[in-house]
Amino acid sequence: EIAREGGGIKRTVRQTREMKPKHLAEKCIFRLDRMLETGTTTIEAKSGYGLDLDTEIKQLEVLNDLKGLHPIDIVPTFMGAHEIPVEYQGKNREYLDFLLEKVLPVVKERKLAEFVDIFCEEGYFSYEDAEYYLDKAAAMGFKIKLHADEFSSNNAALLAVKKKAVSAEHLIAMTEEEIARISASDTACIFLPGVSFFLRLGKYAPARQVIEKNGIVALGTDFNPGSSMISSQLFIFYLGIFQLGMTIEEAFNAVTINAAYAINRQHEVGSIALGKKMDILLLDIPDFSYLAYHIGIDPINTVFKAGRPFMDGLEFDFG
Repeated sequence: EIAREGGGIKRTVRQTREMKPKHLAEKCIFRLDRMLETGTTTIEAKSGYGLDLDTEIKQLEVLNDLKGLHPIDIVPTFMGAHEIPVEYQGKNREYLDFLLEKVLPVVKERKLAEFVDIFCEEGYFSYEDAEYYLDKAAAMGFKIKLHADEFSSNNAALLAVKKKAVSAEHLIAMTEEEIARISASDTACIFLPGVSFFLRLGKYAPARQVIEKNGIVALGTDFNPGSSMISSQLFIFYLGIFQLGMTIEEAFNAVTINAAYAINRQHEVGSIALGKKMDILLLDIPDFSYLAYHIGIDPINTVFKAGRPFMDGLEFDFG
């Protein structure tokens, strides 16, 4: 209803189109600083709030520029197929062709994004739209992701499996068949419980069922202004335990190594191993289980990003 009335994504699109790159970068840096303070060291960040050539490229340019300006590693994803812009209402396929013919070639040539994502949902893009778009994006050399089954099921999770997507996100409304199929695949399920919490949906993704079928479960914030204004991955960790029914160990894996897998960075980050970046949190807690026991405190003493120590978001020298 919000989308139909011109709010939600459409409202943010209007604001983003008007914003200067410098202002957009400043907002990003402020939010990245907050994420670093709460222990996040690597993020995936998506475009999708421009829905035209100039603004989609502007978003990706800012994200790529920030790679050299902020300690957090940024993995950009092109999500121009986030919504149908006003100028293309009722012309979904024409809009997708615009992205494929005018925008994605620029993204590819300039190496602005590694992944392509699409919102496959009633009122947005259909299963057929998503398959058409992802096939062509994959042929251009992009890795595939999919926003699937957030509010209703249209077999989008099955499409993610069929296209060998790196990940599928949301997945709240998956059917039993979708749960079984995606759990048996190499596609990571990125559950975003902050959306259910923020929108008070009263329903969370079926994490327990996927875990019990040996599926790959990751957790993310889905930090965005409309449905999850939550930048703390630690808070998402809590939701994974208390709302999705995950154990502490399962939730911990979901925000570390499995989250790294979901953005194709498992060989660089996500665990402590020889050859990986030294991304480590020092926590002021008596033992590991206390992390999910004393809720609301800030347990983080020091964040190490690639071996560099940060306290309260600021780098310091142990010497």
